[in-house]
Amino acid sequence: MKNIAIVGAGISGLSMANYLEKHNIDYHIYERRKENDLAGHGFLLPQEGIEFLSHIIDKNTLFKQGNFLKKYIQYSHTGKVIAEKDLNDVFVISRGALIEILTRNIPSSKITYEKTISFSDQEKGGLKYPDGSDIESDIIIVSDGSRSRIRKEIFKDEILRSVRENEMVNIIKNKDIAARIENNFMKFHHLDGGLTFGILKLSDDKILWYSQFDNERYKTDKECSIENIKDYMFEVFKEWDPLVSTIVRESSYKNIHLWPVYELETLNPFYRDNIVFIGDAAHPLIPFTSQGVTSALKDSFTLTRYLTEEKNTTEAFRKYERERKPEIQVHIQNGRILLDQFLLPLDQQKKNTLPISYK
Repeated sequence: MKNIAIVGAGISGLSMANYLEKHNIDYHIYERRKENDLAGHGFLLPQEGIEFLSHIIDKNTLFKQGNFLKKYIQYSHTGKVIAEKDLNDVFVISRGALIEILTRNIPSSKITYEKTISFSDQEKGGLKYPDGSDIESDIIIVSDGSRSRIRKEIFKDEILRSVRENEMVNIIKNKDIAARIENNFMKFHHLDGGLTFGILKLSDDKILWYSQFDNERYKTDKECSIENIKDYMFEVFKEWDPLVSTIVRESSYKNIHLWPVYELETLNPFYRDNIVFIGDAAHPLIPFTSQGVTSALKDSFTLTRYLTEEKNTTEAFRKYERERKPEIQVHIQNGRILLDQFLLPLDQQKKNTLPISYK
């Protein structure tokens, strides 16, 4: 098998490395973040995502780091229950915990941190270090996120547009508040639409919370200070259900993640020459789908399978794209439907609509 370079050590890059490691295929990961920088948000994993993870990690290890959710409960912003729906094997875990688990199986010699790798405009395509020297690799797997720099360099005419939604995501460590919360997916909606607050219990003392904003009605500046974000959250949610306002007040905002959401107007091809894209680098998904991690895992599994089955790399890439693209198109469409629902006043939204896209 040829030498493989993986750009990005997020969920998609690390899951790809785990699948390659399992098949004894040579690879190396290049990541621009620091090794211990595990700040970020969390993920919902439907049953399908858990099944794909179980191919590369021990499920018991996974289950110790998060929670299975019993119900999805939709509330008004004042705490009135609007709808309830049972959940079937939906799991919540923090991004940091999942990255740590996936990194355990990767030998330290196979991952380089604090290196911003760029595309080298050669006849066949390649990568280079910040000092301009080339990286030797036969296959390049790009997993550098929804705003992929390498994707933009290769597909120069792509249109990446801002979605009418921003998210703020945070984790609060508070045993007293966690004790008041059952293992449910709780989501509070403002009556006017375009503003939600979600609560997910990670453990006995940790809660993942997030807020979705219609960025035309609720202006947030990604460059603003931590104190400004904190003041903004206090003001927006002070009249909400006491659980929401308490979580907002008691949270530390040191590691809050402000996430401007983008989508491609039209999906690019998933590969070109010796370069192939996986996860958000191939297909940014609107967060309403809750399918980012599962899609990345399926990308990695599928691509690895074809790389091991096919002698011709181009044929492996072609089969990978042919299998994965139709499902991604379904999630993109579902995400846009859920976004449209989010923007409507609460009394016009469909009840019992799960914020999870299923194919």
